[in-house]
Amino acid sequence: MTLATTRWVGSLTLMAALGMPGIALAEYPEQPITYTIPFDPGGESDVTARFQEPHLEEILGVDVNVNHRPGGGGAVGWSEFQSKAEPTGYEMIGVNIPHIIAQPIMRENAGYETDNWKIVTFFHTTPNALIVPKDSQFETLDDLVQYAKENPQAVTLGGSGTFSANHLGALRLEREAGIDVTYIPFTGTGPLPAAVQGNHVSGIFNYSMLGVQMQDNARVLAVASEERVPALPDVPTFKELGYDIVGGAYRGVAVPKGTPDEIVNTLEDAFAKTNERIAEKQEPLGFVMTDITDGEVEEVMQQLKSAYQPILEDAKANQ
Repeated sequence: MTLATTRWVGSLTLMAALGMPGIALAEYPEQPITYTIPFDPGGESDVTARFQEPHLEEILGVDVNVNHRPGGGGAVGWSEFQSKAEPTGYEMIGVNIPHIIAQPIMRENAGYETDNWKIVTFFHTTPNALIVPKDSQFETLDDLVQYAKENPQAVTLGGSGTFSANHLGALRLEREAGIDVTYIPFTGTGPLPAAVQGNHVSGIFNYSMLGVQMQDNARVLAVASEERVPALPDVPTFKELGYDIVGGAYRGVAVPKGTPDEIVNTLEDAFAKTNERIAEKQEPLGFVMTDITDGEVEEVMQQLKSAYQPILEDAKANQ
């Protein structure tokens, strides 16, 4: 080996040891990736992750291990992730907005910060849906609103988490309809079907996917979308019924802040390709597929911050 060759090999070894770009990153990924869902199994985030898992594994060439860390409407998992996850590309977590916007505003210490990670992509949205038991006395949204006006706080509406998309949907209904309901937070979507079917709550504010899933054994009164959800063609929008309520959840995935751009770009590409493959399964369930990355992420975040800020300020003042 010549002296020049020896120096070149030594330089490469040093660069790899120091984690410098161009050498180690070119081989990413080389080991299993942990994909944490900060909600219970059975909800929209979990269903999507299970669809994504085999395709991500095929595209990335390594195992992708989905696990769950529920609690606090996502806050428990997000707090642990921001405090412990390393920016190596081998740990990623599901994120939801408006959850990650609202919780740090509304709580003295949410345990995490809205911007303290790198969001890789938002891969789909689901509008809120108001769902009641099949045998409910509320056959229409107007029935529920009228009863709530006559019986303040008597209507109980469950949802996934506190100051989540579901909770904000309930707050917007209160504001738009001039009513006072009791919101009951659950750890995720997973427990909500049993709560409805067992008549443990008057109804739930959840997502269009659960509305599709439960349409044979529950009643969907309205969806919070601009137009009717194709998978629920007979369900009116809140706007149709006279209430200016449009909203739901954007779901995506994040990695720790400081994760190298090359790794983020690899994951962006993998999720985009996966979305194309699973769209035909997810769209009939009530999901709307998206591919929001880079600067578009911040644009969406700012739009939603502006939309929800007045509601959050009112809620905080009344706490």
